[in-house]
Amino acid sequence: MSTLARASAAALAVILVATSPIGADRRDDTDPVPFAQWLDEVKREAVGRGIREETVRQAFDGIEMLEVVRERDRSQAEFVLTLDAYLKRRLTPTFTKQARTALRTHRTLLARVSAQYKVPPAVVIAIWGIESNFGRFTGVRPTVAALATLAWDPRRGPFFRGQLFDALTIVDRGDAELSMLRGSWAGAMGQPQFMPSSYLRYAEDFDGDGRRNIWTSPADVFASIANYLSKNGWEPDLRWGREVVVSDRAASAVAAAVPLRPVGCRAEREMTAPRSWNEWQALGITLPRGRHLPKSTRPASLVRSGDRAFLVSSNYESILTYNCAHHYALSVALLSERM
Repeated sequence: MSTLARASAAALAVILVATSPIGADRRDDTDPVPFAQWLDEVKREAVGRGIREETVRQAFDGIEMLEVVRERDRSQAEFVLTLDAYLKRRLTPTFTKQARTALRTHRTLLARVSAQYKVPPAVVIAIWGIESNFGRFTGVRPTVAALATLAWDPRRGPFFRGQLFDALTIVDRGDAELSMLRGSWAGAMGQPQFMPSSYLRYAEDFDGDGRRNIWTSPADVFASIANYLSKNGWEPDLRWGREVVVSDRAASAVAAAVPLRPVGCRAEREMTAPRSWNEWQALGITLPRGRHLPKSTRPASLVRSGDRAFLVSSNYESILTYNCAHHYALSVALLSERM
């Protein structure tokens, strides 16, 4: 992988974590207890949770707080690119070509995965490509050390403390060797970039070798991504959505008639409440070139990003559960269409 590609992937990781649920900023500048003292407590709790002492010893032997991880967590850049600028940077002709090649290369395996989990191959490839550049780059930070640093830091300690114990559970169960647990500074692992809790919940052993290997097994990687979406509400034979045209008059009608969602992550709160496609058409929303919306009673929500707008289904919301940022979810959706 080129230096430029690595830099691009690293920059994307910062942007995506900043806009995902784990990126919620809970400022707490209280000085934590000394790391070594805190670690002794964590070791005792890990053993109390049933993790073998040998696993605990190996995981924490010689471990140190990673100041670079703490700095990254406290200096996440806000997302400032427009959707068009982001798509131009992310979905380049070369990247799209690589996605199409990957879809052809793995078509037989993807067909089997799709048959079981009912998620289209193109969507699986889109997530795989965006998360790890088609398996080329998954991060270099030692997962246990990164999670221990973030768990020790008071800012979001409780969340990452849970992820740390989940990472130890993965090793203790024999799903992965400790040396394999390397990934992003935030603790995301493997080609799907799962947090440890997502690994325990969604990772699959699709190749049947007895291990859920999201690091080097394409079968397990693809099945795990598909299982994640399936378990988070993906519906077969339902489009993710369509790009639509919202005139100034329609925008005023929508603002008066359809509220934004009151709960959820930031991206979810930027979406409207769901309405039927017939209701959207009555409010003046059309397809490009003035075409009418399809006749459907299935609910859809309106997503607006700059000058562009999309009516999106529950399948789009399934993508948002992977990373709750509209730029991310739209990149996955639009890349899958290009394939």
